[in-house]
Amino acid sequence: MSAYNVMAMSPFIAGAVAVVAIMLGIAVRRSHRASAAATVAAFALMLACIPVAAGVAPRQVTPLVVIDAYALFWLAIIFGAGMATAILARDYLRVRGGQPEEFYLLLLISCIGAGAMVCSRHFASFYLGLEVMTIPLYGMISYICSGKRGVEAGLKYLILAGAASAFLLFGAALIFSEAGTLDFVGMACATVNYSGSLVVLAGLAMVLVGVGFKLSLAPFHLWTPDVYEGAPAPVTAFMATVSKGAVLAALLRYFSTVSPDTFMSLRTAFSLAAAASMIAGNLLALRQTNVKRILACSSIAHAGYVAVAFLALGDIAAHAVAYYFAAYFAATLGAFGVITLLSANGDLREHDAMEDYRGLFHTRPVLAAVLALMLLSLAGVPLTAGFLGKVYVFMAGIRAGLWWQTGVLVFASAVGLVYYLRIIAVMTATPKDGDHACEVLLPAVSSAAKGLLAALTLAVLWMGIYPAPLLRIIEGIHLSAH
Repeated sequence: MSAYNVMAMSPFIAGAVAVVAIMLGIAVRRSHRASAAATVAAFALMLACIPVAAGVAPRQVTPLVVIDAYALFWLAIIFGAGMATAILARDYLRVRGGQPEEFYLLLLISCIGAGAMVCSRHFASFYLGLEVMTIPLYGMISYICSGKRGVEAGLKYLILAGAASAFLLFGAALIFSEAGTLDFVGMACATVNYSGSLVVLAGLAMVLVGVGFKLSLAPFHLWTPDVYEGAPAPVTAFMATVSKGAVLAALLRYFSTVSPDTFMSLRTAFSLAAAASMIAGNLLALRQTNVKRILACSSIAHAGYVAVAFLALGDIAAHAVAYYFAAYFAATLGAFGVITLLSANGDLREHDAMEDYRGLFHTRPVLAAVLALMLLSLAGVPLTAGFLGKVYVFMAGIRAGLWWQTGVLVFASAVGLVYYLRIIAVMTATPKDGDHACEVLLPAVSSAAKGLLAALTLAVLWMGIYPAPLLRIIEGIHLSAH
């Protein structure tokens, strides 16, 4: 491998070295504090390597992997989300005892897999990255074995994710039988040259089923509330952000190689899935009384919102999706960050019931204010990052002529405002005697967790009030399969 290729792959090399070093450290001496600190330092090193890789980008390292501005942007937000998850998990796992050191290994490996997906230009590397990202999630979801919810959620995710991966793999095999290649460009050409082939159409349908599950798009969304509720709060934050963002980023790169005329045959299916996700996600959220389940249903709706931008294809879609996910990552990590800190207490209970948040503004005003801001951003209220994210998606849809899809987006966003405001209303209510919010004492929160919430709060406000610097970075992104 040449020096330039080493520089291009330096974020992954740093991550791989960190995994081995932390694993050896655990073998020598177990220390939760040391493992958590080493993981945060590893993510910081991986982020620091991104400018090094940018110095030689764009570069095709192998026939399977390309390092370009698009990939580096997604690597930055994926590794940033991984660092945030590690910081939140430290306090959460510390009070639960046991041996939590291996959790950080799973987190690092999963982020490396997600990073491999966004750099893929070949189905082989895409699928390997997907499995490297997904398999650690099985353990992370069930890591807290003291309750039934985590084990049940992990088992559900194991079975359903395995089925989705099988659909993806078998669908790609069918396309390969006609195209003779798994390269994104070659597979895209097969959809043109064999557009009337039942084998290719069946393969595409199976691939879309697998992707629909990974993105929680309707009608493949029913697993999401159960798994999100049962998983530990920091793991739920990771699943809602990194696992979805990586899949969609890789999907955008693949469809950048498909001609608009070819994509027209798939647009109807994507449009129906996007509309169904926006409507079903918001309607399901209205019926929930558990905050994690509400945010899970919300993530289904957000997958539908971003699918509208995805339908625009090209650089317009890449820019809209990149900004939307940057805003969504910050708000979702902040919201689950508050849930994580409230759950990091001696009673070892997930504080995710709606009643746990009654009167939170009176008992813990700072945490309540942070959660309220994150919810308003997810709702798309002006002066928050989420508002400009939805405007960006709306404009992408209008430019692509997606009139009825953007109409559904506007309607669904108005419905979604209801359940976000319902949580805020509960937090502002006067607490009653015996409420969990009054009884549970918040343990000492680490300076890192406080700094993280402060940084996420500033990010949500900055992207909503002065987004120009981020927009300039995003506008420099150009999709390519080479």
